[in-house]
Amino acid sequence: MNLKFEKMKKIVFIILGLYMSFGMAFAQETEIEKPKDRPIRAPFESGILIDNQTTVVPSKKTLEMHIQHRFGLIKNNGASDLWGIYAPSANTRMGFNYSLTDDIMIGYGITKKNMYNDFQVKWTFLKQTRKNTIPLTISAYGNMAIDGQKDDVYGDDYEFANRMSYFAQVIVGRKFSEAFSLELNASFTHYNSVKSEVANITGYEHDVIGIGGHFRFKFSPQSSILIMYTTPLNISSMHENTTVLNAWKSNFGVAYEVATSTHAFQIFVSTANGIVPQDIYMYNEADLSETEFRFGFNITRLWNF
Repeated sequence: MNLKFEKMKKIVFIILGLYMSFGMAFAQETEIEKPKDRPIRAPFESGILIDNQTTVVPSKKTLEMHIQHRFGLIKNNGASDLWGIYAPSANTRMGFNYSLTDDIMIGYGITKKNMYNDFQVKWTFLKQTRKNTIPLTISAYGNMAIDGQKDDVYGDDYEFANRMSYFAQVIVGRKFSEAFSLELNASFTHYNSVKSEVANITGYEHDVIGIGGHFRFKFSPQSSILIMYTTPLNISSMHENTTVLNAWKSNFGVAYEVATSTHAFQIFVSTANGIVPQDIYMYNEADLSETEFRFGFNITRLWNF
């Protein structure tokens, strides 16, 4: 009996050993056959598209430089100021961003209009994958801007906090093909201090909600057509004043973009003179229906460390 029992034990151990060996081999083969679903290649060539933020965050340890310029209105003086190119109302922003990770970017910039100093952060927390396991890319963007105008702009009740404004935005996008990418966004703008004629009766609003979107049509390895549209929403239930002085005009732009792995150049026509997003949503007075366009350009340059 003992001999039979020992033989049976050996057979059982051999069977278990073979089963485990085949199981491990099958598991390894399954892992090889099913590689991880990787994120898609960037749906846009830059973190900005005319006046909009995109979901793009450069790879970890990348320094990104932006130069953004808006000329004067094309229709104002015609050839006398070269259709706005030499107009004194031109606006410029210079900024730098740094990618802490592949998904998180921080940055700083300074703008000629109101001498805004802005501090920003962008987090792309969900990325579309190549096999469509995740169908969308979603980013959260926010900034804080400090108005650098003289103290007397704010009157007798000046406090440093009066200079602050804030902007928060969620961006949702999808890359449909190598040729076409689309993103939609929703935002909230707040200014600590605004002008008023009669407090809570006639004046500017502190807050506004905005929506918008943009898309890219890429027609060659380096070249694309970009279109952008954003608009503040005039929601009466949010009004603090009986008579609201904000113009709250939509912003529209069409651009040609040429890009390489480290550069992107966009030349466009758009309506808004502002560059800091809360300024565009709150104070843009250029009327699309009156063809109040201006030329502009954006330059993006990347350095990897």
